[in-house]
Amino acid sequence: QVVVHESGGGLVQTGDSLRLSCELSGHHSSPYQMAWFRQPPGKEREFVAAINWIGTSTIYADSVKGRFTISRDGAKVSMALQMDNLEPEDTAVYYCAAHLTFAQTPTSGPYDYWGQGTQVTVAS
Repeated sequence: QVVVHESGGGLVQTGDSLRLSCELSGHHSSPYQMAWFRQPPGKEREFVAAINWIGTSTIYADSVKGRFTISRDGAKVSMALQMDNLEPEDTAVYYCAAHLTFAQTPTSGPYDYWGQGTQVTVAS
């Protein structure tokens, strides 16, 4: 049973930075592509960023390019999302997700395992 756990959310001001972390447990050393999604208040969940199983390739939503950085330490099943120059529009519940694959290029879906989410609130 794979369990996904996020941490690092909080309340910040416009222009501040915040770092989210995600870890998998129960993974049995399998190759997991990992990603971040977010769900703003009153809106549907949207893709934010993804990284391949070994940390050599990343993709981003246009809305966060140049401000957010996804990273992981090789094939380890923990990763981070560094969020800089935050805007009120980044306010959302952020979810970590994982998908079992050796693919070199990450994608925005589908994902098999999801965390419970962590709240990020950016005050104007």
